[in-house]
Formats: sequence, structure tokens, C-alpha cells
Amino acid sequence: MGPFAAQILAELGADVIKIEPHEGDNMRHAGPMRNAGMGYMFLNLNRGKRGIVLDLKRPEGRGALMRLAARADVLIYNVRPQAMARLGLSYEDVRTANPRIVYVGAYGYSQRGPYAAKAAYDDLIQGAAAIPWLASRNGEAPRYAPVNLADRLTGLHAVYAVTSALFHRERSGEGQEVEVPMFESVAHFVLGDHSAGLTYDPPIAEPGYARLLARRPYATRDGYICVLVYNDKQWKSFFDAIGRPDMMADERYSSQGNRARHIADIYDVLADLIKTRTTAEWTALFEKADLPVSAMNSIEDLVHDPHLAASGFFATENHPTEGKLFAPRTPTHWAKSQPEPLRPAPRLGEHSAQVLREAGYSDAEIAELARLNVTLLAP
Repeated sequence: MGPFAAQILAELGADVIKIEPHEGDNMRHAGPMRNAGMGYMFLNLNRGKRGIVLDLKRPEGRGALMRLAARADVLIYNVRPQAMARLGLSYEDVRTANPRIVYVGAYGYSQRGPYAAKAAYDDLIQGAAAIPWLASRNGEAPRYAPVNLADRLTGLHAVYAVTSALFHRERSGEGQEVEVPMFESVAHFVLGDHSAGLTYDPPIAEPGYARLLARRPYATRDGYICVLVYNDKQWKSFFDAIGRPDMMADERYSSQGNRARHIADIYDVLADLIKTRTTAEWTALFEKADLPVSAMNSIEDLVHDPHLAASGFFATENHPTEGKLFAPRTPTHWAKSQPEPLRPAPRLGEHSAQVLREAGYSDAEIAELARLNVTLLAP
């Protein structure tokens, strides 16, 4: 979540300095990769950043970070606050170097609750926030969403926390500490859809948005298709298109409220109908009737999607050590201030000397930090 948030900020024009230990970010070592320490996920999460190695357990490493913090607008971290405090890098510590700094912690649980000190990973937070439980409501075994949903969702919360805190500082002159907890971020996301009857006190119905629990891609005669027939106009258009206008007389389809009450049965009927034709036949029918339809892409389909190619979503990146890479750009488009293409993800310690020099260290002092193994200077 920290690297994802910081990459988005880099895409928006921030000068991001990534601090790593000597062994590097864990994601450097998740393959596949062309060269050791340059795993694909690291490359995808760290474009646009400068990289420096510091041993923060050494007083010289802590001192270097404090000198960087004195010049920085924002410090983002994604370990537990207790770990930052043990390093002498709590908010109270860092604000002594820079009272105007925006100090953002992205971690598992709010520090105001009993889970404050617990470790957290995406898997655990998905479970705590009921995502596997929701996946099991259709009779299947509970399972996590197969993306780092909690990490990336929390990273997005961290981005707006940073930008809003900077805006507050612009107005007030005040820096501040900001907490971005994973559990609360994902609970906020899930409950917006699924609190249902638990919204009311006392509850008036069970939790869960029935349509979301019932929806799925539909099997066609030769594959799958993603379809949403939702409002009155769309259902009428659908039944007209398949030659069954009489179906709108069925009480289950006659209104939005009735469809909501019978949504599981309705989606079962739709599933049976869609099995009768091929994917191409259904796609043509839905597009002609102006009904929402999409292919069910594989990941390979996605990276070759013609719309993404035409909209400029992908760029070819020439990394100095990793060669030619297929790189997603920022998904936003700006009429006046479109973000520039990003520099490639850094090699371990690639910018250590450059960043330390900007913080006021002499070349001799930098060489001494490297000799003491406080930093690493990339060749």
C-alpha cells in the first residue's frame, strides 16, 4: 500500500524518495524477473521514484533520514507505528526536524482500538472485512479476492490523505500526523455495499446487497460473457431483442423493487437463456440493443485490449538494466497538466549518493556511510 500510494503521487508529479534496507523491498524478490532483485511487481509499483538504501537501525542511518525529513513535505510509512517508535522515527521525533511535515502511517488497524498492535497483511484484512464470507454466500468455499485489494484500496486512501493534508497545510501552515488503517479502509468500502438492514438500529433485515451476491459472468454456448440488464428500459429492450416481450408482464420483472426481491431467481433465468447462444451472438445482440456488455478478459487479453492501446494506457519503457518493459500509465487524463512519463523503477541504492548529496552530505561523508554499511551505492 505504501509503494502503490507513493507511485500514484509520483505520477502526479511528486519527487518520491524510496528508502530501502540493504536486502531491498520484499517485492524486489517476487518473480518472474530478468535480473535478481528486480521482480515484476517491484517494477510495477516503483516507477517514478528515486531509491536510497539506509540502515535505519544504525544512528547514522536514522540521522540521514532525519536530514531528508527536514527538507521533505511528506513522510509515508507502512509498518506498525510501534516499529517507527523503536527506530526513533515517531511523529514526535520527526516533527522536531520539520514541524511542517505531513507524517502518514498506512498500517493494519487504527491505533484507537484494541487491534492497534496487531500485524496485518492483505489476506488478513480481507478476512476481517468479510470479503471471503461474501464470496461464500453463493455456496462456494470462502476465498480471498485474487488481487491485493486491501493493500491497494488503502493506498488510494493514503493518496487523498496526503493531498488533503498538504492542502490543509497550505491554508493553515500546519503539518500533522495522519493515520490510514487498512481494516477501517476496507470496512468502509465493504459496508457501503453490504450493510443493508444492519444500517438501521435496530436492524430491519439481513446484511448483504442481494444483486452483488447473485451476480456472476454468464456461460455462453462457447465461453463466458459479462452482461448487466438492470433498469426497466434495459429489461424491456432485452426481452424485445430475444423475441420475448411477454416476459415484462411477469410480476418478477415488472419493477426495480420486484426485481430486487427476486434477483437470484432472475439471474438464474438469465443464465439459462445465455447458455443458448455463442459469445459472439450475444455480444452482437446486446450491442445492437444498446445494453451493457463486456468480454470476460484473461490477463493476457487485458494487456492486449484494443481500447487500452488506443487510449494510451500502456507505454513502452526501456529500463537501463531490465530492458524493454510494458508499463501501464496513470489512468487519469488531464487537460492542462497531464503527468509526464515516469522514470523507471530504481535499482537497489541507485540514487543513494545523489539523494544524500542533496541532503548536504559531502562525497567523503557519503563514502564513509557506504564503508560503514549504513548505505549502499549502486555501481
